[in-house]
Amino acid sequence: MTSDILPPLPVDAPVILEMQHISKSFGPVTALVDVSLKLRKGEVLALVGDNGAGKSTLIKTMSGFHAPDGGKMFFNGKETHFASPRDARALGIETVYQDLALIGDLSVYHNMFLGREQRRRFLGFNLLDNERMRELSRSYLDTLGIAIPSVNSTVDMLSGGQRQCIAVARSIYSSPTVLILDEPLAALGVRESAHVLGLIQNLRRQREVSVVLIVHNYNQIFEVCDRINFLHSGEIVLDAATSETSEEELIRIVKSGLGKRAILAAEQEIGPISPIELRN
Repeated sequence: MTSDILPPLPVDAPVILEMQHISKSFGPVTALVDVSLKLRKGEVLALVGDNGAGKSTLIKTMSGFHAPDGGKMFFNGKETHFASPRDARALGIETVYQDLALIGDLSVYHNMFLGREQRRRFLGFNLLDNERMRELSRSYLDTLGIAIPSVNSTVDMLSGGQRQCIAVARSIYSSPTVLILDEPLAALGVRESAHVLGLIQNLRRQREVSVVLIVHNYNQIFEVCDRINFLHSGEIVLDAATSETSEEELIRIVKSGLGKRAILAAEQEIGPISPIELRN
């Protein structure tokens, strides 16, 4: 899987989601200090940072789970306020968290349509249309190249990678405009990770869905992502295209422990610092 055969993100791709100077605290703990972020249509954005950097708080704010204490959010250029995740989903923002929100003792096809079940009328009763859900699930999973024993199988009979693929496929099936993936590769083997990365790569190739990907394996970032945002102590201290940096460079920046204040102080002395200069 290589990114050089993929169409580049159009230079005029519109910004679909923007966060300006977002802050969020929980009592005495400040999770987000001053976060500004832009996500363009069809872009795959990697969000990286150490544990406690604020990544989970940021995506939960982005998806309507948390209301920010300060700052503004824009969707398609219009300022927006999310009272709940339902408001975010109404705009097409779907999130797949680490727990996947799958029900283990239900079938694959029931999980695919969880919360939006297909129904039919029979003798005056409103019944689940299980046959249609089976057919649609089988067709859609085949289209995505997701191999499972049967859509009738219960989810708890699947491997970790298969479950992750089902959770991602369910979100894609809802035709999102923005898909947020919270560490979708955690605890997966090489083969399973490759399958999930393949799904993300297909979305990137089509350039219709914007993806925010939290990932710890930096090598995988350069396989499927267009841009990197490095979050450090509640602030984004690096925003760089993957084509303008490297895995080694990113590791150097992370290990340096440079925060926003340190970078700004250096810029005041020597001028703007590029990602290349940060590694020296």
